[in-house]
Amino acid sequence: MDQESIRVAVSTVIFALRTEGTEGKELPSLWTPFVPRLHEPHLNQWALPGGWLPGEEQLEEAAARTLGETTGLHPSYLEQLYTFGRVDRSPTGRVISVVYWALVRGDEVAEAAPGENVRWFPADELPELAFDHNEIVRYALQRLRTKVEYAHIAHSFLGETFTLAQLRSVHEAVLGQKLDAANFRRSMATSTEIVETGEVLAGTPHRPPKLYRYRQSNPLPDHS
Repeated sequence: MDQESIRVAVSTVIFALRTEGTEGKELPSLWTPFVPRLHEPHLNQWALPGGWLPGEEQLEEAAARTLGETTGLHPSYLEQLYTFGRVDRSPTGRVISVVYWALVRGDEVAEAAPGENVRWFPADELPELAFDHNEIVRYALQRLRTKVEYAHIAHSFLGETFTLAQLRSVHEAVLGQKLDAANFRRSMATSTEIVETGEVLAGTPHRPPKLYRYRQSNPLPDHS
């Protein structure tokens, strides 16, 4: 295979917290959107949003552009996840995919107003996707669950300020399991990552919960 026959594509895995369609579940869950393939191979099969990399465009610019064109989403932060380049991953020839991931808040999803060609699925209950996209999402989910313990992952799902209960719900959704509220509160009390704002959540009955924020604004500070 000569060098000219190798093509480069960009794709993006998007994660958002959603509660709809989770009847019988106590926790919100992670969902990710897909778009249908419009031509062979894998015609009409669901796939990650993405496209070919033009010769004049930077990788992150291409990821952001194709994401906006296919889903209407414009996340404020994109991080390069991994490069997938197995020789046989496409039946039409050698394709190397540079994959990004994005974590979006519910209000960002609502503002995007995706069209009918976008469908959201629970990240751990996916259909058979085109190419190796199931493998890609599994890898992204594994990375997300690893990083939530030590990086500002939760920040991307929350506003600038949040309660400890809201922060705990993000951790529970990402990890897929309930966490003991008292133990989580004690852990966060000793954390150097978040600080009290001196404000409380308005509009709540009884004793309003305290509001916190992250010390740094960058939700994904490392690329390990």
